Amino acid sequence: MPLKVGDLAPEFELPAVAGEKKITIRSRDYLGKQHLVVTFHPLDWTPT
Repeated sequence: MPLKVGDLAPEFELPAVAGEKKITIRSRDYLGKQHLVVTFHPLDWTPT
């Protein structure tokens, strides 16, 4: 079922790069501390 505006996002983990370091972003690390916005950019950083 798709999320609707105002729904809580399910818990997730995503690989990320911070500078030259590979890290994992976890939604639970932000829960109750600050807002978190997640966007998806298909084909970003890929040759076309």
